[in-house]
Amino acid sequence: MSRQISTTDKNSAPNWDGSGGHTLSMFVNNKPGVLMRICQVFARRAYNIDSLVVAQGRDPRYSRLTLGISGDPAGLEQIILQCHKLVDVIHCYEHTPDDSVVRELTLIKVNVSGPEKRTEILQIVEHFGGKTVDFSSTSMVIRIEGPTEKVNAAIQLLNNYDIIETVRTGKVVMARGEGGT
Repeated sequence: MSRQISTTDKNSAPNWDGSGGHTLSMFVNNKPGVLMRICQVFARRAYNIDSLVVAQGRDPRYSRLTLGISGDPAGLEQIILQCHKLVDVIHCYEHTPDDSVVRELTLIKVNVSGPEKRTEILQIVEHFGGKTVDFSSTSMVIRIEGPTEKVNAAIQLLNNYDIIETVRTGKVVMARGEGGT
C-alpha cells in the first residue's frame, strides 16, 4: 500500500526561506556531469542547496543554474572561488535583492468542499495575483508567482484549507540593469 506524501504540513509554516540564504547564478557548459561536480563543492563545505533551477540557455552549448543555498556565510566566498575553478563553470555570481529580480512559481492543489470555501480560496488567490489553472467540482489548482516571501504567505493562508499538494519551482534570478546574470 503506497502513501502519498504531502509537501505542505498543515501544522507548520513553510520553511522555504528566501531571506536567510544566498542566491547564486552560474553559467556553465551544457554537458553531462557538470551539475554533479558543482553539488560536490557545496557538499564539501556543508552548504545545503535549498532550491535548484537549471535550464539550457539561448545557446544550447550552455546552461544557466540558479541555486538557493544556506550555510555558513563565512564560506560563501570560498565556494564561489571553487566553482570558478571548475572547468565547465564560465561564471558564478551571488545575487542580492538589491541587484537582481528573484521570482519563484508554485502550483497548489486545494480540496474545495463547497461554494463557500471555493469563494474564500478564490479571494486569497486574487489577493496574491494568482490564477486558477485547473478547476473541478472537488479541487482546484492555483498558480502563485513572485518573491519567495509572497509565495510563502499565500501558502500560509491556504493552509487553513485542505491543501492536497504543492509544487515549487525554486528561485530564478536575473540581474537588474545592463549587467549580466
